[in-house]
Amino acid sequence: MGANTGFIVLAALCWGLSGGIGGILIADGWDAFVVSFYRGLIGLMFVLGWLLLRPGGSGLASPRLWCWSALAGLGVAGNFAFYFVSIAEGSVAVAVTLMYSAPVFVYLASFLLKLERPSALKWTAIVVVMLGILLLTQIHDIGASGITPIGVAAGLLAGLSYAVFIFGFKYAARHGSPQAILSIAFAVLAAILFWPGDADQMGAVLGTPDWPLFAVLGVVGAGLSFIFYVIGLKHTAPAVASIVAMVEPVTASLFGFVLLDEVLGGPQILGMVLILVTVTALSVFSSPEEPPTDLATR
Repeated sequence: MGANTGFIVLAALCWGLSGGIGGILIADGWDAFVVSFYRGLIGLMFVLGWLLLRPGGSGLASPRLWCWSALAGLGVAGNFAFYFVSIAEGSVAVAVTLMYSAPVFVYLASFLLKLERPSALKWTAIVVVMLGILLLTQIHDIGASGITPIGVAAGLLAGLSYAVFIFGFKYAARHGSPQAILSIAFAVLAAILFWPGDADQMGAVLGTPDWPLFAVLGVVGAGLSFIFYVIGLKHTAPAVASIVAMVEPVTASLFGFVLLDEVLGGPQILGMVLILVTVTALSVFSSPEEPPTDLATR
């Protein structure tokens, strides 16, 4: 495994751990928006430091950089917030797997809007992922499964929000450096997520015994992870990146099982496997020019 692929693995590992850490904080009673806000705020400090160390070619004078980066910020804000809402309404394993299924829904939207030509492979992938979601979420008996409709919707919205981030980041990259884009994006994230968060909890974080967990979440889940990801993706093929990104849902699910006592039934495990294998295969066999391929590398 090359060094660049290793950076992708590290990023995916960090994101997987961040889901588990977020699950611990939410189980302790912290609001999902508060957890998301501090994850992004600490990440902002890291990428600003990266920008200060590497200011060349930032593109900060370009209005287009700011516009596309702001869109990326809207996407990453939705990704963080919906992901933790999904964890609060279900489990880490379900939330991360639903988020990972988003590329298939991007394909479906592209078909409906006639932006992309359907194929037998893609339609098969959509059907298999739908089946996987039915098994994973136990929609036929959703109350007994411990997963709420809000949890299912939030998990899918987390993935679609990440698609918005990828779209904004891709076009912003034409006008400036990754560190400049991420700095703007995380600043927008902090501005958006500050308002819906519990006001009392926002101030209480700084004096809570849980503060170290918030710090680790921000460093691992938003600071180092995005830097690792951007560096690694420069010289890693999307198909390879999509495979090694499987580290994220596997890590998050194991974290939930070991530390949060989350248990999935046999049908749910089958559903998870169907989703992860199908999305990864679709990413590998798709054309590199197709937008969902980029998304699947997450």
